[in-house]
Amino acid sequence: YYNLMAAMSTALPNLQQISLKDLGGGHKYSDGEDPDEGAAEESANFTSLDIDIISNFRKLRILYITVAPLNGRYPVLFDFPLLQNLTIHNQPHLKFDLGMLEGLPQLRELHCFHIPHMSGNLRSLRVLKDTLELISIEYCRHVRGTFMDLADFPRLKTLHLGGTCVRGDVRNIGERDFVALESLVLPFGVYGGLGHEFERISDVHDFMLEIYSIKKHRPSLSLKGWYGMLSRRSPDWYDIWEFEENKCGFPDPPFFVVFVQAGPRVGYRWQTSPGLNAVPCEVIWLGPEPDSESSDYGEYVQKVIELKEVVEFLRGFHEPPLEDEYSRLCNSD
Repeated sequence: YYNLMAAMSTALPNLQQISLKDLGGGHKYSDGEDPDEGAAEESANFTSLDIDIISNFRKLRILYITVAPLNGRYPVLFDFPLLQNLTIHNQPHLKFDLGMLEGLPQLRELHCFHIPHMSGNLRSLRVLKDTLELISIEYCRHVRGTFMDLADFPRLKTLHLGGTCVRGDVRNIGERDFVALESLVLPFGVYGGLGHEFERISDVHDFMLEIYSIKKHRPSLSLKGWYGMLSRRSPDWYDIWEFEENKCGFPDPPFFVVFVQAGPRVGYRWQTSPGLNAVPCEVIWLGPEPDSESSDYGEYVQKVIELKEVVEFLRGFHEPPLEDEYSRLCNSD
C-alpha cells in the first residue's frame, strides 16, 4: 500500500482522497515529534516508511487515518489548504492538538474517535467557524473547553463530544445559538449531557421542557439517543434487590428517561434502561397534538398506538412508582 501511495505522489499529485491505515507486521511510518518511547522501542526494528510524501498531495480533499502505525506529532498531516474532510480513528500514539487544525482552512467535517493523546480547547476551532458543518470528537479525554464556544458556527449541523472533558450547560443554549444544528451529543460533564443524573424525579419535567423549547426553535434537531437517569444518591432511588419478590424476574425500577416522538409531537418517558428493550412507563407529552387535518396526523396516531402497546407492567404510571408501589406491583403481578 505504501509503495502505491509513493508512486501516486509523483504520478497523481492532484489526488483528492487518501487513506492511511495498517501497514502490516514489521512496518511503520517514521516516528514523529515527541514519540511515545515505549512504542518507539517496541517498533525499533520495524521498516520505517517516510510519511512526509503525503505533503505532495496539495489538492487533497479527504484524509482518512485509522489504525495507522503513527507515533508522535506530525505537522505534515495538518497542512492541506483544500482539505474538507478529516477522519482519525483509533490512534493510540498519535499526538496532536486542536490548534493544529488551523492548517486546514477549508475543513467541513472533523471525525475523531479514540485518540488518547489528542488535546486542546474547543476555542481553537473558532478559526474554522465559517466552514465546519460536522464536529465529532469522541473518546478523546484530553479535549476540553465549553461547547458554547461553538454556538455561533452558522453551518454546524452535527456536534458530538461524548467521552471528552468538555463542560457547559444545555440550558444556556439561546434562540440564536446553533441555528443549523441537527444532531447533538454532549458528554457527562455538561449539565444535560448524555447520561445526565437527576437528583429528584420532580426535577425532570422542567428540564425536559427546556430541551423541548430548544428543539422547537430547531425542528430538524434529533433528540434520539439522549437519555438521563435518576442518581443513585437521590432520595427517590431504591435498590431493586431489596425486594424478595424480584427473584421472580420482575423488571428494574424505571429510573432512566428518554425522549420519544410521534409525528411532530415530542414527549418523554421513564423506562428501565436507555435501550430499545426497556420496560417503559406511559408517555408524558410536551407539545400539543397535531391538527387532525394535518398531513402527518396519521403518522402521529400510528406511533401513539405503538407507544401505548408496549406499556404493560407499568401501565398507568407516568413516573417511576414509589418504593412501596413497586413492591405491590411485584406482589400483584
